[in-house]
Formats: sequence, structure tokens, C-alpha cells
Amino acid sequence: MNVPTASLAAASDAMQQLNQQLNHLQRSIRQAIEAYLHSMVGQSFGTVAENQQFVRSVQALLESHGLRVRCPECGHPAILRCSRSRGSVGGVFVFDHYIQGRRTFHGGGSTLPKVSVIAKPARRSASAAS
Repeated sequence: MNVPTASLAAASDAMQQLNQQLNHLQRSIRQAIEAYLHSMVGQSFGTVAENQQFVRSVQALLESHGLRVRCPECGHPAILRCSRSRGSVGGVFVFDHYIQGRRTFHGGGSTLPKVSVIAKPARRSASAAS
């Protein structure tokens, strides 16, 4: 029985074309999510619980596509959260991320900030987490 021989060069070319197509699709997804989030800038849903529900749904969407928001203060990939605050009935929107192995929160505005959407970074290694 003769087994057909594949051309590595042809397979590599096809893989490169597939990779370009996927990069284009990922860019379109990132832009669509970012456009939606930009339409929500300056909004608040009035209560901490509602703002938290909104950011959880945003985070789930981002996570499903391997994305994060960029912290506007330091530029690191972050998770958008809403935290309780004495001075704000609806809480404050913060960017949760790690810098040099330490958990950091930036932000603190009472309305949804303008965000950029970026690729999710690789998981931190166990040695980097400690």
C-alpha cells in the first residue's frame, strides 16, 4: 500500500495562511469588543451589584477570547472589576493585575473608564506567583 507523501513546504504555506486568517479574525473580535466598551464609557448601573454583574459579563466575554483590558495607568493587562467604596453608591471601577509579583489595583472612578482590549498574557509560573 502506497502512502501519499505530503510536502512540508506546502503544509507550511497553508499553515501560514491559516495563521494570517486567524489573526485577522482575532483582531476583528478585539476591535468589536473594544467598540462596545467604548460605547459604555462614562456609564454606571447605579449599584455595586449591577456594576459588578456588568464587569463579570465583560470579563467572561474577554476570557472566552483570550483577552484582557489594558490598565490606563501602567499599561499592564488587567481584569476590570468594580469594588465597594464609601464615597460611591455604585462602587468604583478598578484594574486588577500583577506588577512584579504583587497584586495591584489601579483606577477608582465611579463610571466605566475608556479601555483598550489586548491579548491575555501567558499564565504566571508558580515561581513567579510566590
